[in-house]
Amino acid sequence: MNQRYSITPVTVRGILKAVRLQNLLMLVFAQYFTAVFLCNPNDTWLYVVTDSRLFLLSLSTVLIAAAGYIINDYYDIKIDLVNHPEKVIVGIDVSRRIAIVLHTTFNIAGIVIGAYVSPYIGVINVIAAFFLWWYSNFLKRLPFIGNLTIGFLSGLAIVLITFLYPDSAREIIIYGFFAGFFSLIREIIKDLEDLPGDEKFDCKTLPVVWGVRKTKLFIYILLFLFMVSVYYLTSVNFSRIWVELNLFLLLLNSIFIYRLILADTKKNFGWLSSYCKVILLLGILSMVFVI
Repeated sequence: MNQRYSITPVTVRGILKAVRLQNLLMLVFAQYFTAVFLCNPNDTWLYVVTDSRLFLLSLSTVLIAAAGYIINDYYDIKIDLVNHPEKVIVGIDVSRRIAIVLHTTFNIAGIVIGAYVSPYIGVINVIAAFFLWWYSNFLKRLPFIGNLTIGFLSGLAIVLITFLYPDSAREIIIYGFFAGFFSLIREIIKDLEDLPGDEKFDCKTLPVVWGVRKTKLFIYILLFLFMVSVYYLTSVNFSRIWVELNLFLLLLNSIFIYRLILADTKKNFGWLSSYCKVILLLGILSMVFVI
């Protein structure tokens, strides 16, 4: 490896970059927003926000996610030097040894804290930590399986709230499904964006195996199935707000499809990846109007 990447000072800034601080804050925001606005417990919002169980659950989830980001960067140094050289962290701002130490420490802490809240959450955190490691080491180099893994775990981060507020399980599962599905689509878009590096290192992602055109077609099919599924899940409640939310989601998806049809450059796919984040954020904010 080039000498530049063997000099590895450890900085706080580097660690914060490695754990994707913005994404972690988004995760915390999504979980707390779900608890306050979607679950609608009998207690006041202040009680929910200060609930120690919710804090510990969210902390355990964040620690597992942070460990996942670190190990992903650890295994992807060479690929990232091709796809995103300006974003390479492990080996530059954080040494490989420190990355492994942080990954292990965060996982253990996340599992222990989760188990303290509920044994079931502890078991789920063990499974999530394993799959995030397996994804980084192997699954992400397979067509669709890696994408599906991240999508499932993203939705699961929302569904975990049902352990604290089981009375709102149906609404939570709907939003967990929404978060998981759009995370899945975003992961496929990121594979389109990272096609050069993935091809160079023989990763068998969908764009590498199928090509850009067939991968786009697959995304169109996924979006159609997503809209049908959301309609089915919300059809048991014909309140006006669910109809309006479905129409708004249809509008957002229409914009996405239009831009995907035109997309043919790394910059275009990067825009679509960011747009998926916007859709996820708007979906979380829509919880204010549901109950």
